[in-house]
Amino acid sequence: MRRWRILLLLALVGWAVVRSAGFLILDDPKKSDAIVVLAGEIEHRPARALELLDQGYAREIILDVPRNARIYQWTLADLAEKWIVGLAQAPAIRVCVTQGLSTKDEARDAAPCIRASGAHSILLVTSDYHTRRALSVFRKELPGYSYSVAAASDPVQFGERWWQHRQWAKNNTEEWMRLVWWEVVDRWI
Repeated sequence: MRRWRILLLLALVGWAVVRSAGFLILDDPKKSDAIVVLAGEIEHRPARALELLDQGYAREIILDVPRNARIYQWTLADLAEKWIVGLAQAPAIRVCVTQGLSTKDEARDAAPCIRASGAHSILLVTSDYHTRRALSVFRKELPGYSYSVAAASDPVQFGERWWQHRQWAKNNTEEWMRLVWWEVVDRWI
């Protein structure tokens, strides 16, 4: 009897580990006043935000860009501004320069940009594996807003069958560590 309990426990743990990547992903965009694109990945996140803007999910995009990030002699903020100028949606997009290196810091840094927009509801756009934690962080750090989240998928970086690719396994493990740290430590300080 004891052997069956151990086997059952191992089977449940194995099932949870295999399904762990799916738990990280939330993708339930709701119509909002503004779309906030979190800093980090700069191809899929902005593209997903433009898609959502074109579908009428919001009236504007706030594009978070790290202040000190550079590509050769250009800052990412400069490159973001140049990219925006060429878009048909340019009048609806604003760059929000952030400094923090964590999602918690980014939420605080983005607060003035969100307030300036007059938004009451926010649609966060971030990498698929980052959606659960990002939504939790913004709700805690910037209360008073209604939030939803949209996942920007990048099949090179992440997939629900995380064990099939080294990069997916790495991102799954790292995001789980960050989520646990957020829930156990960072949320409370």
